[in-house]
Amino acid sequence: MSCITDVIRERRSIRKYAPRPVPTETLREVLEAAQWAPSAHNAQPWRFIVLIDEPSKKELANAMANAWITDMIKEGILPEAREEVTKTSIERFTRAPVLIAACLTMKDMINYEEKSRQNSERDLAVQSLGAAVQNMLLAAHSKKLGACWFCAPVFCKEAVRTILKIPKDVEPQALIAMGYPAEMPPAPHRKTLENYAYAGSWGKNL
Repeated sequence: MSCITDVIRERRSIRKYAPRPVPTETLREVLEAAQWAPSAHNAQPWRFIVLIDEPSKKELANAMANAWITDMIKEGILPEAREEVTKTSIERFTRAPVLIAACLTMKDMINYEEKSRQNSERDLAVQSLGAAVQNMLLAAHSKKLGACWFCAPVFCKEAVRTILKIPKDVEPQALIAMGYPAEMPPAPHRKTLENYAYAGSWGKNL
């Protein structure tokens, strides 16, 4: 078994996959890693929808692309550029052996009356979902899978909600593409400890 620090350092965002299915048992183990993530109040405010068959993946990819086209038209992006972006995204999501839609639910979070506390409670839920997704990424890497965390659903929530029949009180937050890697990208530049960790107060070297 790999040392956890090795798994953390070696994990990469993989966007190209071999045309090889992910065994159901392996996929279940990756999803089960989410349940061990820390969460506010132990509410575990995450829900995951798994897509494996190509028609379902393509339907979702097309719906998201259509939503992006609407946004790009508003932003004045030229047709050629719009076509290139949407073509790439549709191919990327359709060709991934597995797509996992990560969703947020406030069902078991505290329902405060005060608006500011409601907002804070939502922040806690988002943080909890992020921890669960990271657990899944690390578990996937430890099982020789590649994965990539995409934030695309944040920009087209209603399109994702409609295609995946997600209830109104559940919010799509992210999309994780997963499969056996067909690329091995180098490690991207990382900030050094001195650039992000401080001692006692902001800006003081640790």
